[in-house]
Amino acid sequence: MRGVGCILMVLLLSFIACKSDKTGNEAGQSPYAPNASKGNPHFDLPDIQQNGELIVLTLYGPESYFEFRGEYFGLQFMIARQYAKSIGTTIRVDVSRNQKDLYEKIMNGEGDIIACQLNRTDSLMSQLDFVGEKEICTFMDSVSRQRKDEFLRPRQHAAWAVRKDAPLLSASLGEWMKAHQKDFFAYTTIRVSSGGGRTYTPRRKVASPLLNASRGEISLYDDIFKQQAIKCSWDWRLLAAQAYQESAFDPQAVSYMGAMGLMQLMPGTAREVGVVQADVFDPKSNVQGAVKYINKLNTHYASINNADERINFILAGYNAGAGHVDDARALARKYGKNPDVWLGNVDVFVLKMSEATYYNQPEVKHGYFRGSETYDYVNSIRTRWSEYKRKIKN
Repeated sequence: MRGVGCILMVLLLSFIACKSDKTGNEAGQSPYAPNASKGNPHFDLPDIQQNGELIVLTLYGPESYFEFRGEYFGLQFMIARQYAKSIGTTIRVDVSRNQKDLYEKIMNGEGDIIACQLNRTDSLMSQLDFVGEKEICTFMDSVSRQRKDEFLRPRQHAAWAVRKDAPLLSASLGEWMKAHQKDFFAYTTIRVSSGGGRTYTPRRKVASPLLNASRGEISLYDDIFKQQAIKCSWDWRLLAAQAYQESAFDPQAVSYMGAMGLMQLMPGTAREVGVVQADVFDPKSNVQGAVKYINKLNTHYASINNADERINFILAGYNAGAGHVDDARALARKYGKNPDVWLGNVDVFVLKMSEATYYNQPEVKHGYFRGSETYDYVNSIRTRWSEYKRKIKN
């Protein structure tokens, strides 16, 4: 009888608990509250540290999170990455398409913090702690002024967010932001560890100087371009035109995104094509690596039968990353354009890839990028190549 009584008591308690949960959900004021009862764990700081991973929810965008040449950037992401390091964890990013998805995910326990400029709303104040409004706003205002970039202007009353049931995480993040706000610039500045490179902003001029037109010389590195262009079946003058666009023939150039050398190899790309850090500023090694990457892109776009047309896609992929160009091709296909033709087709959607209306569409797998830069990159190199062909004998 004692055992039967225990069983009856357990069943009674289970019934009461289920009824209580149902009542709580029905009474919730937030449209996201029901998702919180799906059974996903709501971790606080000690749980996150024990698990070893901070899950950051964010949106694609110029100031939050984006991919460039296979590597990941975004001011909010880079700050969150430093916070993860400070609490002894790695970082995993989960990108949503809109704020509603962000809220649903965090309330469902699918992420620990929302790291992008959220609009604070009264209906969510009871569900979320908003953190870092002052620190993020001050930083973004300084960055937008420094870079003269309207896209980076801070939103009014915007902040990061943590669930109310993670008070230790919320307090830790808030205290860390206050203590490290002065370091945000350092956290979001790309540095190159060796090679003596300097920060360099790539030029976008169509007309370019020739070293000596009468002798048929474009640059000091023509012999390298001639030797290496054969390996990717390119006209060496095209490779020279690309090098000028990348670095203005400066082998020590370093861009603000961390691209290095004559052909502006990103660190990840350099590793991928076998160029070690010690050699990345060596002109021959840098161009060799670039040609290997061009060959990879040539294979990637092998379905484009017209070889001259394929050059446009290789250049675009070199500049933005093949994933972004694939996204533009997917949109071109969706809207009835030819995904294998650049001019008037894919380039139309490359230009739209900085607009949320387009980069948040389901066909887009790699999110935001500044398509205007890629558009100018391809057109400038093609124009410069034509100039070189007219003035320099092959």
